[in-house]
Amino acid sequence: MDRRGFITGAGTLLLSQGLVACQGGSGQNTLNVRLLKSSIPQQLVGKFRQQLQQAQYSQDLDFVPETQLKDLFTYLQTWKFETGEERQRKRGLPLPFVKSEPGQADLITLGDYWLTQAIQQQLIQPLELSQLKHWPALPSRWQDLVRRNDRGLPDPQGKLWGAPYRWGSTVIAYRKEKFAENGWKVPTDWSDLWRSELKGRISLLDSPREIIGLTLKKLGQSYNTPNLQSIAALSGELRALHQQAKFYSSTAYLQPLLLKDTWVAVGWSTDILPLMQSDQQLAAVIPQSGTALWSDLWVRPVKATSALTQDLAMRWIDFCWQAQTARDLSLLSGGTSPAIGTTATTDLPPALRENPVLLPDPQVFDRSEFLSPLSDATLNQYLALWQEMRR
Repeated sequence: MDRRGFITGAGTLLLSQGLVACQGGSGQNTLNVRLLKSSIPQQLVGKFRQQLQQAQYSQDLDFVPETQLKDLFTYLQTWKFETGEERQRKRGLPLPFVKSEPGQADLITLGDYWLTQAIQQQLIQPLELSQLKHWPALPSRWQDLVRRNDRGLPDPQGKLWGAPYRWGSTVIAYRKEKFAENGWKVPTDWSDLWRSELKGRISLLDSPREIIGLTLKKLGQSYNTPNLQSIAALSGELRALHQQAKFYSSTAYLQPLLLKDTWVAVGWSTDILPLMQSDQQLAAVIPQSGTALWSDLWVRPVKATSALTQDLAMRWIDFCWQAQTARDLSLLSGGTSPAIGTTATTDLPPALRENPVLLPDPQVFDRSEFLSPLSDATLNQYLALWQEMRR
């Protein structure tokens, strides 16, 4: 499973810096957090601990990273049906060389694409985010993303099921020297993937929603088009794009680009931005017609019922939206805090203000979309088109 979908076959490549778990306890006064590796810089956990000490909080922190969102989702499923006896057993000493299953967490990272399933399966509980200091300042787009009804569908009257703390996008990465050597115009939009000179030089994600979605964007349509059969040109455009591709993968799509075996790759910004720091010949662009967006969320498991840890969890969420925290997270995690907004104000560090992937042009951002839940009928259309494209 990839970062956002159940209809693809692989996990994301996580290349940004790791987070070492804080050496907290596991008692009733400990905030237990299971998070996506690299999505929260370790420095921020230390700063939060300092704030708690200054406020004379006695609770401890236990932050444990996981490398795959699918594992975090599986934990939510496990915890829902876990009995008290099983929780007690997990507190025992683990066997040598055997990874013990994690105990119940108070907060856990979830990708926005997984939110519908988590609500439908009753794995998480609503959050009282409206009581937090920084929630009202969060742009409405992020508030709308997590406001859902009990079926997990967007609803203006729904409850708040998650707290967005980081976001990224699908981008086009390319090797600058190859375009310079040939005197070619660098890519700026999805339509550039169909250029004849790039045939056999492109790595694509192994993801129907991403690849069919970008083709829809090229045709002036939405990523969330409900009836693909109504787009007459779609099938032909997909066949033409397949002829351009040399490689499909959702985990190893960057290796051919690094080895110069491909010159262009479609991928996720959090994978690509760290590599651009080490390879100066790599560049990335958010397509002008808009792209797919994703967000990492904090959610609270349905069986997390401690009032003490709930208060601490809400303090942590609000801490993530503080101005300095949002800047630090955006600079160090490879993703952007939703609390930053999309306006390059002068109070932002130049490394953030001048990075069009972390802080895209507002008009491009407005044309971009989160991947919304689709009906079974629409998902079947995606799969049928994907199989036809890949023949």
